Amino acid sequence: MGAVAASLKPERLGAAPTATPIIDIHQHVNYSRRDNESFIKHQQAMGISKTILLPAGRVIDRASTHAGKSNGLAALIHGNAASMQLVKAYPEKFLTFANEVPDVDGAVAEIEKYLELGAIGIGELKFNLDVDSKPMTEIFSLASDHEVPVLIHFQEGMYNHGLERFHKVLERFPKVDFIGHAQTWWGNIDQQHDQKILYPKGKVTPGGISDRLLSDYPNMFGDLSAGSGQNALKRDEEHAREFIDRHQDKLLFGSDCSDSAGGGDACSGAGTLAILKRLAPGLEAWRKIVNGNATRVMKLEPRG
Repeated sequence: MGAVAASLKPERLGAAPTATPIIDIHQHVNYSRRDNESFIKHQQAMGISKTILLPAGRVIDRASTHAGKSNGLAALIHGNAASMQLVKAYPEKFLTFANEVPDVDGAVAEIEKYLELGAIGIGELKFNLDVDSKPMTEIFSLASDHEVPVLIHFQEGMYNHGLERFHKVLERFPKVDFIGHAQTWWGNIDQQHDQKILYPKGKVTPGGISDRLLSDYPNMFGDLSAGSGQNALKRDEEHAREFIDRHQDKLLFGSDCSDSAGGGDACSGAGTLAILKRLAPGLEAWRKIVNGNATRVMKLEPRG
């Protein structure tokens, strides 16, 4: 860490980060029926310079979508075409990933089509499948071929089962940068995590599965978005300060909130930014988390 950043105490970070362009790596089109006009205003209110859109796969009734209950990423989110349309309308504001239900015929071809049209990653993968199942590893292989990141929603009993085995995936696909997200990912920063609890409270014992994956694998990253990411920071702020400092090269800011306010208590994304301002060890770490790490992992042009 540079001397300037090291000299900045967390409580003094204050307004200093405002000059850093903020990249939001986790947002959705039609999130809980939010229209695009409200969505754009939301991102502006949060102070976002660039937003990464995460589309849903197709609408289909099968076990991987919980018989259709998890279609639209369980939040009415639209698919690849809608995300790409918004990118084309506002190329200075948005970029998009590509997605598809992994175990449908033609899933790899569908994702590859959108990668060739300009999508910069794959996800949010949020399906009722083992994370090391054949449909998932076929998508990871595609990501390796195209050298794009993959964002995965880990949720015990619901989505992407097998976090405890995920180190084998990281070893099998070293060219793919994987971004962990959601309740089970963030619960497992704690060595004593109870897998049945999605939003754990209280002190964190370092050394949980997610903590070790971030430490041990250069291709593992963490998405701080949603209530799960915010909970990981709020439940034990003493631990969070050290965690952010130690993993400042591995953490990425995302909002993943469906409100239209873009600020105040209604907006979890704005809340997470406020927490990061308070807990970040200095300006250098702040810049990495809200801009630099995303720029590097997603191979974006440097900004600011």
